[in-house]
Amino acid sequence: MTNKPAMNPDIQTYNDRQTTADKEICDLLATTIDRVLTTSESKIWHAHPVWFLNGNPIVGYSKQKAGWRLMFWSGASFEDEKLNIIGKKFKDASVFYTTVEQINTTDLNHWLEKSKEIQWDYKNIVKRKGKLEKLK
Repeated sequence: MTNKPAMNPDIQTYNDRQTTADKEICDLLATTIDRVLTTSESKIWHAHPVWFLNGNPIVGYSKQKAGWRLMFWSGASFEDEKLNIIGKKFKDASVFYTTVEQINTTDLNHWLEKSKEIQWDYKNIVKRKGKLEKLK
């Protein structure tokens, strides 16, 4: 059994500031991510919740016009058509949710497992002058 807290307090505060419907989405995303990425660090980064493995950003969510964007930094390499919003410059891919019922936790768990296996090195992108290299 791990001693990792249920949710980072800053992320809980972020989620608690949302409307009731949005809080349900955020809480489900955060608790699922924490349950699968047990060795991750999480924090509010660039004003929204993000999870890191070894200092590398892996997954995060943010409120956008289209709804809640769940973004996987290396998601374009997951080769999953359900992650249908592909970044133009990097290797990110996203899905949007407007209700908690839209979240398929089987898909979410699958993507989180993939995020452990497939990673691009965003941590050192500045050092490499914007060039991404595959870690795993």
